[in-house]
Amino acid sequence: MKFMMIVKASKESEAGVMPSEALLSAMGKYNEELMKAGVLLDLAGLQPSSKGTRIKFSGGKRTIVDGPFTEAKELIAGYWIIQVKSREEALEWAKRAPAPHEGQDGEGEIELRQFFELDDFAPSEAVDRHRELGKKLEAKK
Repeated sequence: MKFMMIVKASKESEAGVMPSEALLSAMGKYNEELMKAGVLLDLAGLQPSSKGTRIKFSGGKRTIVDGPFTEAKELIAGYWIIQVKSREEALEWAKRAPAPHEGQDGEGEIELRQFFELDDFAPSEAVDRHRELGKKLEAKK
């Protein structure tokens, strides 16, 4: 089972305030634990939304909207992608993560979301095409 642990943005992360040395150190230790356990697939921090762009789809049209975007609590500051055996295991890893934005405003949130797997969908030609694409992506690694 694949999960994304999403670090929600804060006012500070949206202002471009970099994490403290203490938080970077704690994150490094946590990331090493994930790696040693063999569950870490990917991780990254994200630039503030002021450096982002959204593409809105409406009525068959695409509209480009440059950041920054309001409502920092709805934005993402970073993520981990992990592969584990159960939702409970994913939750245990998420609870062990260092508190995001520690030392800044003292508030933080990590959202845990499970990825869809192709087996979650009914068999179809489209799903078969996705399986083939997945095989080609794996072969490139």
